[in-house]
Amino acid sequence: MVKSTVRFPEEVLDAVEELVERDLFTNRSEFQRFAVECILAQVDEEYDPQMLDYDELHAEVFPEEHEDTTEGVPAEASMDEEFLQTAARVRQFAMRGKLETAEELVDTRYSPADPRALLLEDLLAGYREE
Repeated sequence: MVKSTVRFPEEVLDAVEELVERDLFTNRSEFQRFAVECILAQVDEEYDPQMLDYDELHAEVFPEEHEDTTEGVPAEASMDEEFLQTAARVRQFAMRGKLETAEELVDTRYSPADPRALLLEDLLAGYREE
């Protein structure tokens, strides 16, 4: 990671500290990384947040945007759709020979022990053998 120094007014840091105290973020750095990723994702539709567990944190910060409004459809369905989108993106990178980019995407979306990560890593292994 690259280190960057940013100056904020004291009132802003106080508000961030309050969010940290409420355990929404583990520290100010996590909040700042999340805020930057969130804004980039909003202003550039092709930007894919790189922060580990970004989607989970986004759902916690903005629960109203992640409410399941489909009656009768299991909540897992939205997670399955997200996985399929991630898998398609990983496959696309792999087919273009961008295996490192594909691996980084898997690493930012899922923990190493997550079964979805294991499945996607197996997919990438097939591209390495070609």
